[in-house]
Amino acid sequence: MKKFRNIYIIGVAVLSLMFGATSCTDYLDKSPDSDVSPETAFKNFTNFQGFVEEIYNCIPNKESNMWCCTFNWGEDEIMNTGLGDSHVTAHFDLGDYRNWYGNNQSFLHGDINPTSTDKYAHSLEHAWYCIRKANLGLENIDKLVDATKEEKNFVKGQLLFFRAWWHHQQMEWFGGIPYIDTVLPADGQLTLPRLSFKECAEKCAADYRAAADLLPDNWDNTTIGKKTLGKNQLRITKVCALGYLGKVLLWAASPLNAEGNGGAQLGASKNGKTYVYNAEFAKRAADALGEAIAHIESGVTPYSLAEYNYEDIYNHISAKGSKNNYSDIFRTTGQSWKMPGTVEAIMCGPMPDINGSNWNFAKLWGPKVNNLVEHDALIHMPSANYVNYAYGMENGEPILLADGSLNPESGFDPTHPFKNRDPRFYHDIMFDGFKFLNTTPADEDKPYQYLEMFTGGNMVPTGNPERSANGSRTGYFCQKLVPHQCNKYDGMYNWGGALQTYLPYMRVADIYLLYAEAGAASGGANYKAKCNRTAEDAINVLRDRVGAGHVSASFTGDQKKFMDEVRRERACELAFEGFRWQDLQRWLLLTEYPYNVKTREEFKRVGNFNFKENDPRDAEVTGFDPVISNGKETIIVERKFASKHYLLPFKESEVYLYSEFPQNPGW
Repeated sequence: MKKFRNIYIIGVAVLSLMFGATSCTDYLDKSPDSDVSPETAFKNFTNFQGFVEEIYNCIPNKESNMWCCTFNWGEDEIMNTGLGDSHVTAHFDLGDYRNWYGNNQSFLHGDINPTSTDKYAHSLEHAWYCIRKANLGLENIDKLVDATKEEKNFVKGQLLFFRAWWHHQQMEWFGGIPYIDTVLPADGQLTLPRLSFKECAEKCAADYRAAADLLPDNWDNTTIGKKTLGKNQLRITKVCALGYLGKVLLWAASPLNAEGNGGAQLGASKNGKTYVYNAEFAKRAADALGEAIAHIESGVTPYSLAEYNYEDIYNHISAKGSKNNYSDIFRTTGQSWKMPGTVEAIMCGPMPDINGSNWNFAKLWGPKVNNLVEHDALIHMPSANYVNYAYGMENGEPILLADGSLNPESGFDPTHPFKNRDPRFYHDIMFDGFKFLNTTPADEDKPYQYLEMFTGGNMVPTGNPERSANGSRTGYFCQKLVPHQCNKYDGMYNWGGALQTYLPYMRVADIYLLYAEAGAASGGANYKAKCNRTAEDAINVLRDRVGAGHVSASFTGDQKKFMDEVRRERACELAFEGFRWQDLQRWLLLTEYPYNVKTREEFKRVGNFNFKENDPRDAEVTGFDPVISNGKETIIVERKFASKHYLLPFKESEVYLYSEFPQNPGW
């Protein structure tokens, strides 16, 4: 397998020459002059930790791997025509999964040297290099004699975690792979077979469990960590290892990988196989995740749920006295480019560069009409069907039931579709009538201060080529990850905004969601494991955070209906954070309607409210509440997937090089 040869085995030569050994005070900020010789690389904690930190350095930045990245590949997002047609999202819509290795505008692919200190230069393809580093470190752990027991445990725990994590990242995209837990000789014959997902998951689980037993709850409270206060935010902890232990076990339990469920297939939503989990793995997952929640809720970790407390939700302005607010999980502004994540992020990669978000991410979300958002003519936008599915009502009810019919208990009014929605809708989504430009624009741009997303509105294509490329194809824009003030008038993406963005790989809400799903699969809404929360509680704690209603009894009394609500809550809470493709994949829903379509919202605006002259926030109006008629969804894209689309193909150059490593089925 060429990937082993080029990265894993050639890594012997690279690592024999370059052992990154930074001072702990320069954590994840390695400089070239910090390299040390093999004779000294493992002798003390400072040097060995520097060796480990080169693995941290390789964690890909999902949102800024290159200039204009894509990472939402489920039915959640579509891109504008023109430049967007060349990106991975558009190719995945066409079923062209091979584009992942022909397109470096995603974190999946990148050929840059893994030892690069460029934080935007790393990709999933650096996995084999990092796995070799982890194995090399573990093989030499006994050389760490000039160290305390705590120091040795922490080094070993990080190496075990990363060996599992880099395998785990590949497994989610490609399925079972060889699990390498020893240092392979550079001149050895490759014969390692591909394992099943379950077999890989067991090996990951063993490493994650061992890592959790060695790592601290909070580095700041350790002898080592006290020396690096203020620089411990990104370090791997016990809760991180427990979270990924639960995650890999849940993935092994899930319908795609559950033994006896038939694997990748069509029709799982109709034949009920989307609800078939491996009960043993689900219970083990719930145990690990419940243990993580118990640690978090005990207060011994630096993690907790961020607040959701806003004076002005549309502009993400926090209420007075609030701190660690929800928006800061994904971006900070006016805080000297502080790393996002606040108290909720559990795992992130290296700190982005100052002002890096300006050129890599901040200009990809709002309308390009009249150059309102400058720079690259690329727009990420949410699909209408995803918005309507994921973001239910403030009372906690979904708008649509599993059969596609309108939920009579929701209170949804089709003539006021943006009224009384889940509070996260107003944080995440820009919709018809939204005040996009806070600063009074020049005369030629005044028509665009408030978004016209109705059919025929000035942000909607309807045969206008300029709007087709630069407006909204779906009737919505997104501001969850990048605030709408990132435009040429409000200028938040300029230097003075000090905007910093970053997507965490795992956060506290994800732990609750994974626990709820594992519990739902194990015994339903009342299932409880290793903590004081039931599966139902885990969902409701997230809804309490934002002020949405609890899961109703009509769903908690039925295991399948409750699972539907768990999945919808996951879609809402983690929207646009890069998890949706894998969720649909493991639930056997990638090929199933309505998860295989992307739609736009068609409607007419009626009523007398003049959005161009009045700001609803200044009037006695609750939010933006245009009255509409003739509302309907129309399909933009239907993804005609086969069962092979449940896994990505390996590169043609990397398979069939030895018989034990075949290509994925259908490719």
